[in-house]
Amino acid sequence: MSKTRTVTSKPGEEHSEAVRAPSLWLTALLLIAFVVLIALGVWQIERRVWKLALIDRVEQRVHAPAQPVPSPASWPTISAANDEYRHVSVSGRFLHDRETLVQAVTEEGPGYWVLTPLKRSDDTLVLINRGFVPSERRDASTRRGGNPDGQVEITGLLRMTEPKGGFLRDNAPEHNRWYSRDVAAIAAARGLHDVAPFFVDADAGSQVAGGPIGGLTVIRFPNNHLIYALTWFALAFMLAGKLFVTFGGGLFRRKRFVHERAGGSDAAARRTGSDAGTIVEPT
Repeated sequence: MSKTRTVTSKPGEEHSEAVRAPSLWLTALLLIAFVVLIALGVWQIERRVWKLALIDRVEQRVHAPAQPVPSPASWPTISAANDEYRHVSVSGRFLHDRETLVQAVTEEGPGYWVLTPLKRSDDTLVLINRGFVPSERRDASTRRGGNPDGQVEITGLLRMTEPKGGFLRDNAPEHNRWYSRDVAAIAAARGLHDVAPFFVDADAGSQVAGGPIGGLTVIRFPNNHLIYALTWFALAFMLAGKLFVTFGGGLFRRKRFVHERAGGSDAAARRTGSDAGTIVEPT
């Protein structure tokens, strides 16, 4: 869409130039983009508030005194929001012949988590992540001295099951290859019944000499929401500037100077007369 503006250069003469205005569709898209950017910024601020509250809740759970692991009656209601990283304790007897190795990369290097069922007095089972072993200790025969036979008490952090597999890698139970701690799949592969729908990361205090290295749980919640919010708001601000220049910046536009052609019949008179100088028009 355009409109024509007439500019008078001197008495009796005038010329026209086209002034292009943005289309209705472009205007609508710019306004929608501005609203979306503001909404994204507000959403990131809200996410930051939620993330800070989550971090605070987890910190309180981790450092609270250990409580008994949830009873079977409460298993259907266990959730990440209410229970993950709770400091718990559980006692029973390890079923070492049913252990499962899950690939892991830790501060100790690459290797495996050792997940072993713990049979409790009521015959229910809880999978215990006893800790980390390097690849050279993958075979259970290399760490028999670290496998207690009798009653043990384990303290650690309650963790939610990790279904299906790890990043870009699916568990392959038929080949005994595990990339995530999928409780239900591990229980099915090992023929286990009455298994809790969560597992427990054993802490360093539950570590046995010669056994897996416990206490390596990493609790990390990325919190980049403020940076994201500032980015969205900055983009919205730049877009608002573009809208202002397009629709409301006429008063601040640069002035264009149109001079008489050299040698014009009345050029000298115009330079020295009452209307001397240049013709000024907005551009």
